[in-house]
Amino acid sequence: MKTDFKQIDLTMEPKKRENALKRAKEKNLVIPTFAQMKDPNLIPDEIKEELKNVGLWDINPLNLFRISWYNEPVDTGGGYGGVNYIEMPEAITGVKAKIIAISGRYFPTGAHKVGAAFGCLVPRLITGQFDPTTTKAVWPSTGNYCRGGAYDSALLSCESIAILPEGMSKERFEWLEQVAGETIKTVGTESNVKEIFDKCWELRKSGEDLMIFNQFEEFGNYLWHHEVTGSAIENVINEVEGNYHGYVCSTGSGGTLAAGDYLKKKYPTSKIAASEALQCPTIYNNGFGDHRIEGIGDKHIPWVHNVKNTDIAIAIDDEATMSWIRMLNEPEGIAFLKEKGIDDETIEKLSWIGISGAANIIGAIKYAKYFELTEDDVVVTILTDSMDLYQSRLEELKEERGEFTAYDAHAVYARYFQGVTTEYFKELNYYDRKAIHNLKYYTWVEQQGKTYDEIMAQWYDDSYWTSIPESAEMLDQLIEQFNKDVKNI
Repeated sequence: MKTDFKQIDLTMEPKKRENALKRAKEKNLVIPTFAQMKDPNLIPDEIKEELKNVGLWDINPLNLFRISWYNEPVDTGGGYGGVNYIEMPEAITGVKAKIIAISGRYFPTGAHKVGAAFGCLVPRLITGQFDPTTTKAVWPSTGNYCRGGAYDSALLSCESIAILPEGMSKERFEWLEQVAGETIKTVGTESNVKEIFDKCWELRKSGEDLMIFNQFEEFGNYLWHHEVTGSAIENVINEVEGNYHGYVCSTGSGGTLAAGDYLKKKYPTSKIAASEALQCPTIYNNGFGDHRIEGIGDKHIPWVHNVKNTDIAIAIDDEATMSWIRMLNEPEGIAFLKEKGIDDETIEKLSWIGISGAANIIGAIKYAKYFELTEDDVVVTILTDSMDLYQSRLEELKEERGEFTAYDAHAVYARYFQGVTTEYFKELNYYDRKAIHNLKYYTWVEQQGKTYDEIMAQWYDDSYWTSIPESAEMLDQLIEQFNKDVKNI
């Protein structure tokens, strides 16, 4: 089966592109290439110099060049270095395998989703499909992606609408009030993705001039993670001694899993494990429900998830993740970990682990135990955001359960750290994966207007997925031309 689809549409619309060029000129906007995001050494020295006076979260177009895994771990004026990551000690994981967690803490907005939003917006901007002078950018998500999209929109001075469930952490809403033009709260929490999609249809029918950048279907999300996140992880693997075995990542929008596709090309025997909440095990058991692992989205299979390339499904108890964030952030938990020999440098980095990050690390521990990995093996996972976005959750847990005591620390360590098991861990065979892929039909073909031919191509035509990264080089050429045209106005 061979079909042609425009996963990354580069059709030019000259009149709208002229407006985009004028806006970029007005805002002194220079757009980074994918090559520069993968390798900051390619960023011009004058931009690096100007960044020395810019805060990480400032609404400053220069911060487009901080959409990178290589930012120096400081909040203001940082340069570039290696990828920020934590090598989780055995005293925490209970396994000898090297579990490496790369951190999104030092992206603008404090989460790597600002990169996924960039990957969706920029192809439309530089081709003229999106006119920042007239069109509202709509960013539906369960939290961090709409924050990243609102931020990118603010850099362009275009109007934005952020859509997210009303049950997400208050830190997200407080920040969005300052940055997004409008914030729409939908019913539910991170499990209620359909309600977000329903709101998008309502907006489409409103007649407003808007463009919806739905991360669950936008292949710019896939492309950014394949090229930028995948490359960053490869560099970390080369830095860490050991044999790379696999990549563990919560499903979320499906985009972050694309880094696993990149890594499989470099390490053909490696595996990709998709994790999700046990309380809503959509992949693991075609299940549904509510849970507390914020931001991962579920009860459907994202259109941009290459299910055929996913080897493992892992379900994580959300009670484990809530216990982890208390242990890693409450004084008695930190004191207990110090008693276990965790060094000060690692202790300081533990705040880089947000709720979904804790779930990812637990998934990586399950992975290492299941495959009986040794000190020679490496498993990589990802920390989308940090505890900066969940301090209110710590306060809520304290009100709900009382102070976190030394007794609690001992209990949590025994049960949720050293006591992680391989329960709810499934290796997926060909027909397991096909059954998961087929779930896309009900969301995307029946509800969201995708075609039968395309869902079939996703499964039967391997070039459907392998052709997406080929867009990166062409995109970089178009970005460079856009920047040149801005200068020449």
